[in-house]
This record gives sequence, structure tokens and C-alpha cells, in this order.
Amino acid sequence: MTKAQAATADVFLTALKALPRAERDAVLVQLAHDRAPGRDILDLAMMAQRRTEPSRPFRAYLTLRRAK
Repeated sequence: MTKAQAATADVFLTALKALPRAERDAVLVQLAHDRAPGRDILDLAMMAQRRTEPSRPFRAYLTLRRAK
């Protein structure tokens, strides 16, 4: 992430946090219901949850997938 991207993200996050709870919830619900951002949010949440799991080579993953 570039410094400009981080700064923009910080501005948006600050604005979101400053909203009253009902308005903040409404923004988050709209983001979740909009297909593209909703998928991105879910992907990012999953990556954050699994960040501590050990990684494996992509080819090993493919081999396991084909075996199922």
C-alpha cells in the first residue's frame, strides 16, 4: 500500500468511526450487501483470521484439491 493509499484509507476510517452507531452500521451493511466490496471485506477478514496459520506451496494445495 502506498502512502497516499494509506492516507486515504485513514481518512475514510476516521470518518466512519466518527459517525453515530446507527449511521456507521448502515454504511457497513451497504458495503456488505454490495457484491464487490462485500466479497473484498469477507476475503480480508478471512485473511486476517488465518494470518497465523502456516503456509504451503501452491502446488501442494493443488495436489490436495485434486485428491478430493
